Amino acid sequence: MIMSRIEATHDAETSTLTDRLLAGLPPEAVLTDPDVTASYSHDMASFCPAGAPAVVVLPRTVEEVQHVMRTASELRVPVVPQGARTGLSGGANATDGCVVLCLTKMDRVLEISPVDRIAVVEAGVVNADLSRAVAEHDLYYPPDPSSWETCTIGGNIGTASGGLCCVKYGVTAEYVLGLDVVLADGRLLSTGRRTAKGVAGYDLTRLFVGSEGSLGIVVRAVLALRPRPPRQLVLAAEFPSAAAACDAVCRIMAGGHVPSLLELMDRTTVKAVNALARMGLPETTEALLLAAFDTPDPTADLAAVGALCEAAGATQVVPAEDAAESELLLQARRLALTALEAVKGTTMIDDVCVPRSRLGAMLEGVERIAADHGLTIGVCAHAGDGNTHPTVCFDAADPEETRRARASFDEIMALGLRLGGTITGEHGVGVLKKEWLAREIGPVGVEMQRAVKQVFDPLGILNPGKLF
Repeated sequence: MIMSRIEATHDAETSTLTDRLLAGLPPEAVLTDPDVTASYSHDMASFCPAGAPAVVVLPRTVEEVQHVMRTASELRVPVVPQGARTGLSGGANATDGCVVLCLTKMDRVLEISPVDRIAVVEAGVVNADLSRAVAEHDLYYPPDPSSWETCTIGGNIGTASGGLCCVKYGVTAEYVLGLDVVLADGRLLSTGRRTAKGVAGYDLTRLFVGSEGSLGIVVRAVLALRPRPPRQLVLAAEFPSAAAACDAVCRIMAGGHVPSLLELMDRTTVKAVNALARMGLPETTEALLLAAFDTPDPTADLAAVGALCEAAGATQVVPAEDAAESELLLQARRLALTALEAVKGTTMIDDVCVPRSRLGAMLEGVERIAADHGLTIGVCAHAGDGNTHPTVCFDAADPEETRRARASFDEIMALGLRLGGTITGEHGVGVLKKEWLAREIGPVGVEMQRAVKQVFDPLGILNPGKLF
């Protein structure tokens, strides 16, 4: 009898919420079928709890987003914003009874200005679609997460994502000039600028970048663009040890070189990519380093870097002959996480960033952790900026192996902090790393961040349970 009353109350609340949402939204924008809404309950992260949303909303306009937030505030219903759900920290995971606000239908590129070198886009624009659109104007949007063919600009902004190009071009935060944000109470806030320079007031734009939807709903963005660079050429260097490859990275950066990418794959990752795609990568190598330049004379730059690799102990250095061969090498790197997932069926992907000078110690430490726990852990890394992705491979159907996988994941984060690094370079905190964020920033840091959250979201309805 008690359960029947609880269920009746829950059903009545859901019905009221749905009716209120439908008062300002077209019927096709409001999804309530549990079999459908369940598919929106989580992103791609492991070990992150996810609840059952009461409703999923797919708005197409800013006004519809405002209606959702006004309704949620009046009814005190939590709202979880989502993009393509390619995240790896549980930041887009639903909570029980929430409104999932999925922005993928807001997918228009509103403006591209070659003079001002900006693009104005809605939050649901796919990263690769924007890149292709601006390329038609001989412009370039550098941030390129591995999921760039599916991830959205709003999601990239929410996690301050990176990609292969960060060593030269930086992360998403460096390209966000201004934002339109729907606040928790439905008001629309515009931050930032369209100009090349601007320092008026507090930098609220940067505050929203990386906030994982906990301060407001990003609906539009003004993004900085660059002139399109020449096609890059890639060099592959084999090393007898991960330490030697990391030494080469240090030599390259200390030598003043500015590669357009500098990526590392350890032996476990190389073997996994070969097993998945039969790409013919050298399985005898302990570490494979990929360096690229998009300069006017990339062959000269690659020759200089190749010499530094040889000085660090590379056993073979092979520069690509053309763009097609370069793309083949980059495809191997982009397949790394998919290939590692195929090793055991499930992965936990870490995202620890350390100073470049400590990169070798990081890889050596991960190897020890893998041996201690009897696990397969492959490492691919944006080596040029010290951002490592140790990927724990395990069988989720094996409780003991799952326990060891979780323990190794935490040990890797602890190792990163000991080496002077951070728990996340580009994936965000979400649910997965809440405990570790508190360890990294300390009690005063947590207090200040909670105070900021209170200003923007006094009812605590925006993506609750994430970050801290």
